[in-house]
Amino acid sequence: MRLIFQACSVMFTLGNLVAPQSQSPGWKDTISTTIINFNNEKMQITWAAKELFPGKNVSFSYTFDEGKHKVWKPCPTYLLDQNYNSGCLFKTEGPTLAISIRNSNGSEEFFSKRLKSDFYIKPNRPENVTFFWKEDTVTVSCNKPERAVKCLRLELQYKSKFDKEWQSRTSKCCSVGDQGFDPRKCYSFRVRLKRLVPYCNVVNYSSDWEAETFWMNGTLLDSCDDDIKPESNTVIVLSCLLAVLLMMLILLILLCKWQRLQKSVMPAVPDPKHIFADLFNDHNGNFQEWIDKTDHAVVQTKLEYEEPESIIEAESQQEDEKNSNKQGPQEKIFTFSGAAESNDSKAAQIACLMPRSNTIASFADFQILINDDVYVKL
Repeated sequence: MRLIFQACSVMFTLGNLVAPQSQSPGWKDTISTTIINFNNEKMQITWAAKELFPGKNVSFSYTFDEGKHKVWKPCPTYLLDQNYNSGCLFKTEGPTLAISIRNSNGSEEFFSKRLKSDFYIKPNRPENVTFFWKEDTVTVSCNKPERAVKCLRLELQYKSKFDKEWQSRTSKCCSVGDQGFDPRKCYSFRVRLKRLVPYCNVVNYSSDWEAETFWMNGTLLDSCDDDIKPESNTVIVLSCLLAVLLMMLILLILLCKWQRLQKSVMPAVPDPKHIFADLFNDHNGNFQEWIDKTDHAVVQTKLEYEEPESIIEAESQQEDEKNSNKQGPQEKIFTFSGAAESNDSKAAQIACLMPRSNTIASFADFQILINDDVYVKL
């Protein structure tokens, strides 16, 4: 039966090719046309208008009727090429089709042809495609079309991110599978339906590819880049954290080193404002006024708290000072008790601040003796 069907198909195809030659000598059979029957729902017939009919517009008519009483229908929808009719799109209404191409007013026929519309079917995309992944085997299936299932084949193509070319597998509609898939690799899959040639079609028409999908070990992914993104993101985050921590550690080490270097090379200099607060706050920096007041306060303090022998010693020193003032250069001696330790530091501070110039606060000679008692000689 299969051989008989094949023989009938070949004879019918030859009959279609010979039919135009048996027509009127005025008919042209050299016109090349492209005929597509979209899933046995719509017909599309196109021709090269610019090469075949330069500068002319043509009309198209068709019929699915057989016998003498044919009803020719004008083309409902023309396809244009630079404003010239170059094709027609119309509904499929039967298995046998006759077409005619004429001049614009229909008075002269340029081309005519009879054909089997079922031999030019282009199937639709497969519907409801499902993937079944088990170990290293993948099986892809889709819904069966309503008709002509025997004429259809399901084609599966796949490749991993390491492959340059698609691998192809074809099986009866509507399931196809293959094995040898590596669960550690991501694969791209796409499927389509094909019509058998020459048993069902005279032209090798296949459906458009179904949307490409990406799978890895039975898991659907958005793309084959997803299997390396999590790892790369983790590496990037960890690298950034390590770099930040390393930078902070280096900065802390440098800061400690700098502080030590700064202390050793440039020791801190005390601010006299804080040491001599009363000099700057109470006397506005007037050293003579400050030192006189300090002398008076210290002497009075010594008088109040010194023992009687200390008071007598201080009085004798003052008398010696008066005698020396009469006889020699002017000297001024300030005596601070060794019992008052805070006065020792002030005496040393006075020595640091005493100028050696002949200004208003100038002194001819400046001497500090720090023992149990501190003398400032002016």
